[in-house]
Amino acid sequence: MSLQLRPASECQFDQVSLGEVMLRLDPGEGRIRTARSFKAWEGGGEYNTSRGLRKCFGYKTAVVTAFVDNEVGHLVEDFIMQGGVATDFIQWRADDGIGRSVRNGLNFTERGFGIRGAVGVPDRGNTAASQLKAGDIDWEHIFGELGARWFHTGGIYAALSETTPEVVLEAVQVAQKYGTIVSYDLNYRPSLWKSIGGQAKAQEVNKEIAKYVDVMIGNEEDFTASLGFEVEGVDENISEIETDAFKRMIETAVKAYPNFKAAATTLRRVITATKNDWSAILWHDGEFYESRKYPELEIMDRVGGGDSFASGVQFGFMEFNDPLKAVEYGAAHGALASTTPGDTSMATRKEVEKQISGGGARVVR
Repeated sequence: MSLQLRPASECQFDQVSLGEVMLRLDPGEGRIRTARSFKAWEGGGEYNTSRGLRKCFGYKTAVVTAFVDNEVGHLVEDFIMQGGVATDFIQWRADDGIGRSVRNGLNFTERGFGIRGAVGVPDRGNTAASQLKAGDIDWEHIFGELGARWFHTGGIYAALSETTPEVVLEAVQVAQKYGTIVSYDLNYRPSLWKSIGGQAKAQEVNKEIAKYVDVMIGNEEDFTASLGFEVEGVDENISEIETDAFKRMIETAVKAYPNFKAAATTLRRVITATKNDWSAILWHDGEFYESRKYPELEIMDRVGGGDSFASGVQFGFMEFNDPLKAVEYGAAHGALASTTPGDTSMATRKEVEKQISGGGARVVR
């Protein structure tokens, strides 16, 4: 059974996302602790999907977020505008001068190499986006008057404060009311939940949100930590995963949440920071669909690969309403995003489709 998608003709946006967008400071090939210069990018788990859909696949997208009305906030806004994502729904908060009451988020991220893994140091406490609360966003206007075919958010944004889960719940309920497909990336981050109740709080929040989700995205750790489902025969570090065991977990999850119309995950085996086995699985309407495999995929920057997978899945459903194409577009887009620096995809649709068809890395002249 196909997803019941709203016609593009009645929607101003193909996709809208909700999440925090941070200024990413990247030391390139070096390390944060010894860096003397940083490359600046924008990035955020939920927003990255909107940018991928816009820049790679040409869809009309928008992000719902908030910034402080100062030079850093407008720098991140400028990055978003360069990416072609609509800024209509950005909320602006007054600058108190030093960030005592509200600030913009920063994310220091080093890529890792070989035996040295990637490291992220988010500096996002008390940010404008984390202070959004229920009632701040006119979701009726976005989904009811303007229209969106797809809405995407996730567990990173839900973990930012005591009020952000309420914003997520309000959004998914209104989206569901107007027939907008809701996808949610569980994206469990222990560091975000640590000071606000830990894993128990993560499960309480995510189990409630899950009731309104059509397409659930997450890796094996996300499903176990955020929703409490166990994967048989996998060690706690999840260094290896038995695909059949993971499939059984997904089947358990979709029985617990019959509202799930699809569930998808990337399968990544970390050989080194710069070499991973990569593939993906998607469940839809009682069947599993597996992408082609990318063994020993060479990684330049792994951050954002999962978000590019999510945007490829969204594209595959919106463009073709085909689960196999959805997982193939997702896996190929995520693989290509891992070959470039920054959180966001630099791939083109033509490059994604070349990978799906088995194309290699020969020079293009």
